[in-house]
Amino acid sequence: MRLAVVILNWNGEAFLRRFLPGVIACSTGEGAPEGCEATVVVADNGSTDGSVRWLEEAYVSVGNPWVRLLAFDKNYGFTGGYNRALAHESLVSFDAYLLLNSDVEVTPGWLEPLAALFEAEPTVGAAMPKLRSYDRRAYFEYAGAAGGFIDRLGYPFCRGRIFGTVERDEGQYDTVRDVFWATGAALLVRAEAWRRSGGLEEAFFAHMEEIDLCWRLHRMGWRVAVVPQSVVYHVGGGALPASSPRKIYLNFRNNLAMLYRNLSLGHFAVIYLIRFWLDGGQAAVYLCTGRSAFAGAVVRGHRDFWCRMRRGLRRERWNGFALPSPRVMYRGSVALRYLFGRRRFGKMM
Repeated sequence: MRLAVVILNWNGEAFLRRFLPGVIACSTGEGAPEGCEATVVVADNGSTDGSVRWLEEAYVSVGNPWVRLLAFDKNYGFTGGYNRALAHESLVSFDAYLLLNSDVEVTPGWLEPLAALFEAEPTVGAAMPKLRSYDRRAYFEYAGAAGGFIDRLGYPFCRGRIFGTVERDEGQYDTVRDVFWATGAALLVRAEAWRRSGGLEEAFFAHMEEIDLCWRLHRMGWRVAVVPQSVVYHVGGGALPASSPRKIYLNFRNNLAMLYRNLSLGHFAVIYLIRFWLDGGQAAVYLCTGRSAFAGAVVRGHRDFWCRMRRGLRRERWNGFALPSPRVMYRGSVALRYLFGRRRFGKMM
């Protein structure tokens, strides 16, 4: 299997200097086991911080055979950047792509379990490693933890992370299993599945786009899995920190867009009526706790979904498929379960 590790970069020179050498050492012919070597491709989204110059001097100009650079003219976002990178003529011959954030530290042998699953299970279209926190290394990382799921109301969550509560990794999720979605921080996807699904929805720009992609893969008959034997450490917030109102805005707006794209209109209408009040309650909490910018971000997310984004979205053809099987989707409401204090999900999933 020809594998490309594709890192999308935007003004992340500091992360590239810190983590790219390790990615190369653990993923390419320099250090990866024979038969599991990858080509590392850095796709630059119009950076202005010297990232391209450093990459050219450190790798391109010296003729490193394992590293390639694609430089775009502007920032196309997470979605547009990866769509353009994976459509580039130099990458069309690969069998699988591993989309990797620039703020991820990989570990020796991290590709082997992922590649082995793809070789053994041809129905798996996407997979992810276990994500631990770079700063709190014994704990899961917020972005993907040990595999993503979704509840009946469309709220995504992970094994090992529910809203703001993150668990310590004590081996409680160390089984390979199917999940609803795999994190975009470290996402292995088959080239065939990527092309058939149409890639990422560019209207999202960033956030929730990988969940939307995995939903479409499920609809097409592919499986999505987590492989905890592969471990990476994620800094998180490299492009947008958790304290950014824009991050809140994109999460709320894109979550509605994802539901609109993948549910029947009747199902979406029912879910939205419930979500309107739940999200409104979250905005009120933000407002009452002095975080007015966050409250405004929730309101703008709903407003912009209805006023602008919805008109530009391509709805998936609904063929009676609403949500996957209970094995990869929680039938209750994670939000309500969390509010009532039942925050550990090890036994549930």
